[in-house]
Amino acid sequence: MRRDTLLVVDDTPETLGFLTDTLDGAGFTVLIATDGASALELVDQITPDLVLLDAVMPGLDGFETCRRLKNDKLLTHLPVIFMTGLSETEDVVRGLAAGGIDYVTKPIVIDELLARIRVHLVNARITRGSRAALDATGRFLLATDNADQLLWCTPKAKQLLAQLFPECAAGGVLAAGLPPAIIERLRYLRLARSRAAVRSYLDVGNRRLELSFLSSLGPDELLFRLTEVSESADEQLLQRSLELTSREAQVLLWISRGKSNREIGEILNISPRTVNKHLEQVFVKLGVENRASAAARAVSCLM
Repeated sequence: MRRDTLLVVDDTPETLGFLTDTLDGAGFTVLIATDGASALELVDQITPDLVLLDAVMPGLDGFETCRRLKNDKLLTHLPVIFMTGLSETEDVVRGLAAGGIDYVTKPIVIDELLARIRVHLVNARITRGSRAALDATGRFLLATDNADQLLWCTPKAKQLLAQLFPECAAGGVLAAGLPPAIIERLRYLRLARSRAAVRSYLDVGNRRLELSFLSSLGPDELLFRLTEVSESADEQLLQRSLELTSREAQVLLWISRGKSNREIGEILNISPRTVNKHLEQVFVKLGVENRASAAARAVSCLM
């Protein structure tokens, strides 16, 4: 059975010795570092399952060490528990703001520490499992923080963004972060997420991307979906079968997909009023009186 690996970072030999013996006896594999810089070098070689981090150390203190760990997108979900003799509220807040998930005060109560470690390891496994499940479904999903910085994305989303924005794939897919045009749309969705079914659209060459906000995964993790809009075959079928113009077929297709005039206007880059005018012509040509009847004809034609 695999043993969880813990990294203990502390500049006090007595603390390191005590924690190494205790945690090893509790069934963990223990790595140690005596300062923040050494901890960062070690994590570059081996990714632990959890980090126990002393807040106050000479040189690179625990707060800055944690911030640098969290700046690595691959380590965003690595649980960091601060160990500190500081107990003032502002120190606790500072540790959490740096990316820590919890803290314990010195002198350490070992039963309490072990309980916290086990809870956070379970939560981290659930998070990793959820991410792996999303990857396996082949969905086009990505997550950002509240500053619109990419936290992670599924392989399918990476592939699609690399195709649409090859300049961002240089040196590794999305190595430089999300393209500015994507960030702009995601910011709009983040600010407008209280409105139901809000979406944004982006034209990249002759391809169109639909972006939608799905949910908040945590206080600083937002989930979005990417969908490439490609409906030419269905549009041509409606146009040919129902004797519609190209634009009328486009409007009818999106009506059949449950889109409002405003949403169709955003997709087609026309005003809702223009959408309504095309829809009036569709009603006349199909001999129907309302959207529901027109949508039913479209669905029947496409089946």
